[in-house]
Amino acid sequence: MTENLLLIQSLIHEVRNQKVILDSDLATLYQVQTKVLNQAVKRNLKRFPADFMFQLTKEEWQELKSQFVTSTKGGKTKLPYVFTEQGVAMLSGLLNSDIAVNVNINIMRAFVQIRKLSIEHKDLQEQIVELRQYFIQYAKDNNDEIDKINEAINLLMDRTKPTKIGFDT
Repeated sequence: MTENLLLIQSLIHEVRNQKVILDSDLATLYQVQTKVLNQAVKRNLKRFPADFMFQLTKEEWQELKSQFVTSTKGGKTKLPYVFTEQGVAMLSGLLNSDIAVNVNINIMRAFVQIRKLSIEHKDLQEQIVELRQYFIQYAKDNNDEIDKINEAINLLMDRTKPTKIGFDT
């Protein structure tokens, strides 16, 4: 099961600050043609507002294609649609096959896992920022002590240099 989640997570991209999956990737997961998937959506457009599904611009599509390791997604003549987590959930009401149900469950789990990782990553970033601010303030408050430590280190470094013994001629 974790293998499926990793595969699905690799298909989730960020576009317009939203996590999305390409229509062609969803079609592959559901084991239907992309055309069939999009036809089902078009018959039910009221269920798919812009925050559930949208069509990529040429620039967005080029940017997304540049992230793919292989060029298997390069043959599209129409700009693809992408589905947010809510759009995928709405698809579950349209596609009722056993495959679609199982795929939807795994996609929902993948979105949740990505969200958890994102939150954990954000928490870690916040902690690093707090630590950095603490050390900057500490350095400002203890500048004299830091200078004294540097002087002591420099004195030690000078004492460890080899010294000449004897007379200069």
